[in-house]
Order: sequence, then structure tokens, then C-alpha cells
Amino acid sequence: MKPMNLVQKLKPSAKQLAYQSWEFGLFLHFGLRTFYEGYVDFDERRMDPAAFNPVLLDCEQWIRTAKEAGMNYAVLTAKHHDGFSNWPSSYSQFTVAASPWKAGSGDVIREFVHACRKYDVKPGLYYSPYDGSADFYTQDAKAYDDYFVNQITELLTNYGEIDILWFDGCGSEGHSYDWHRIIGEIRRMQPHILIFNMGDPDFRWVGNEDGIAPVPCWNVVDSTEFSILTEKKEQQLGDRLWLPAECDVQMRKNWFYSDSDEHTLKSVEELMGIYYHSVGRGANLLLNIGPDRNGLLPEIDAKRLLAFGSEIRRLVESPFATLAQCERRGNTWVYEMDEPQLLDHIVLQEDLTAGENVRGFRITIITAKSRRPVTIYEGQHIGHKAIIRVPAVKVRGVMVEITESDQEAVLQGLSFHHVGYPKSY
Repeated sequence: MKPMNLVQKLKPSAKQLAYQSWEFGLFLHFGLRTFYEGYVDFDERRMDPAAFNPVLLDCEQWIRTAKEAGMNYAVLTAKHHDGFSNWPSSYSQFTVAASPWKAGSGDVIREFVHACRKYDVKPGLYYSPYDGSADFYTQDAKAYDDYFVNQITELLTNYGEIDILWFDGCGSEGHSYDWHRIIGEIRRMQPHILIFNMGDPDFRWVGNEDGIAPVPCWNVVDSTEFSILTEKKEQQLGDRLWLPAECDVQMRKNWFYSDSDEHTLKSVEELMGIYYHSVGRGANLLLNIGPDRNGLLPEIDAKRLLAFGSEIRRLVESPFATLAQCERRGNTWVYEMDEPQLLDHIVLQEDLTAGENVRGFRITIITAKSRRPVTIYEGQHIGHKAIIRVPAVKVRGVMVEITESDQEAVLQGLSFHHVGYPKSY
């Protein structure tokens, strides 16, 4: 993905800037598939809503855990590719209303959104445009567009303000939707909503399910990928657009809960690596946990998430110096100290209000003994956030120089840290 044309300086909207500041969110794959061990995307086995019965469902446990881990938003599968609706949709019989859970009167979406509001976490809803339960999906495009609009209308009018509508492209390869109509209705019902990935996106998929953003990860692109099923760019945008990237990745091997994949639970060390490769490269991180068949985050997953959040806080919350303590000399920010200090992380943030300007930067230290300048890092992209991890080195000063920019660069944040080795959990 290329940097923007310098003649056309694109700027983010206020809601895009807000989204980028959220940084870290919880993905929740939960539905009828949770109760069918080994069920996979586009599985031909039929599922019966009678199997859906999460007797201990506690969305507050999900969101309280997310909040304690430092997450700022959450996205729940309202409807996955199988078509099962986690709310009592009037336009389908394949819903929670046909299940024994709460005698058919339950609504997972309502409980999820209520929990998000209680804990001040932004609610998002995942909706698969492809629907394996709708026989007319391939037979009658107009009828399916009606169904699509009707279900989205229920989601966006019955639960108050929703912050994210997350469209998964899998299964939609080659299918034509009336996006003009669909997006028009969405924007009419919820003007402030953020749309992911398809139709008229406000932010984009990073292009893999490994949680890894590329270097550089520019905010302005002219094309995007929307499906894991193909490697080519599926959407040529026609013009460059401000579309920040989101990295989605599973805590375990599977998106939905499984009895057989606990051994694949990611370690805190691996999760921190993902954090450096996502948030540390200016993208958002959406980390998935599949609630179990009781309707709870598995205890081991919840503990791992909390340990991960603790390690993030250890990284970001205790700098030994910040932007306020630096002296600006032209395009260089300088921090000097009387006594040497170990340094292993530098965190930079560009002020993106007027667009993305930084195209190159350099980090130079003043060595502890010889007091000589030594360049230890050169980069291209800062964006919302760049977390630079270096081998621990004792320094008497640090200089951050913007070596190339479109217009005058403005730093929103700059901090220096000594974090040390990860704790044991």
C-alpha cells in the first residue's frame, strides 16, 4: 500500500480518529456454532436451534474482563456465515427465539449492548453478509437485499447507538449486493456508526488473521482486501481514502469455542509480540475469545487476557520521560538527563488531525560513557502510534528527528521507557 499523493492531503474524520484512539478491542465469536464441536465455516451439516442453551450466559463477565484488560471496544457476532441470529429477528426462524434458552425469549444482543454500556466499552456488531440459512441468497438478489436491510434495521434501531458494524467478506466473493441502498439505510439510521471492511468502510482489514500489520502501515490506501479466501485486492477504491487498519486474531486456534484447542492458547509472550506488530505499528488490535457453552469466557482465557493487559500497562504506563520534558530543536525532539538511564522502548504518536505527514524519522541516543551520538533506529511511519523496541542500552539523552515529512510534522505523544523482561504469569 502506497503513501498518499502529496497534492491531496487526506484527513481522518472525527469518528475515525476516535476509533484509532481505542486501539484494543475484544472479538467475541458466539452463537449456535458454539454448541457444535468441530463445526467449520460453510459446514454442510445442518444445525438445530434446539442446541442453543447457554444457561449461565453472562455478557457482563465478558465485558468486565475486557475492561479490566484495557480494552475499549467489543465486537460480537450478531450473525455468522451459518445465518443463526443471536437476536429474535422477525425475518428468520433460525434465531434464539427458536431455542430453549430462556424459553425462546432471550436476546444475546440486548444483554451484550447493556453490558458494554455498563462498563463504558464501545459496542460493535459483526454481521456476515453471506447467509448459509437463506435459500434465496443465490437465487434472488433483490429478495436477499431486502432481508439484509431488514435485519440490519433491527440491529440498528432496537438497541440504541452501536459504534461499529463489522462486515466479514468471507462467502461474499463474487456476490453483488445493493450497497448503495444498504449503506444509505445504515447511515440514515446511525450516522455516527463505523463500518468495517465492505460497502462504504471507515476502517479496513489488515489483510491477514495473524494480528500483524505491515511496515509501513499507512492510513491512506487506494485498495483493500476483504476476504481471507483470496490473496488479491478485491476492492479498488477509485481514489485514495483514509482507512486505518484493524488486526484481528484469535486467542486460540478456533474463532468459536472448542473443547479441543485449549493447548493452542497463546502465551503472554506471543500476545505481546502481536501487540507490537499491531498497535505498535499504528493499527488497532481486535483479539478474539469464544465464550463457552455456558455463555462464559473460559476461565483460562480470561486469566490470560488479564495477564496480557497487565503486561501492556507495564509497557505504557511508566515512562521515565515524556514529550513535555523534551526540547524541540527544529524537527528534532531532545531529552537530556543528568544521570544515565536504561532505555528499551520509545513510543511515538503523530498528531493526525491534519493528516499523515511523517515519512521518515530517526532515533539517536547519547551514550552513557563516551557521550557520543549514535543512531539506533530509522523508520518511515509513525501514524497513530509507533512502539520502537530496542535492546536495553544506557543513555544520557535521546533525540527523535523527523527526517522526511509532507508538511510540518506535529507529535502528539513521545515517551521513553525501560520495561525490562516480561513478567512470568
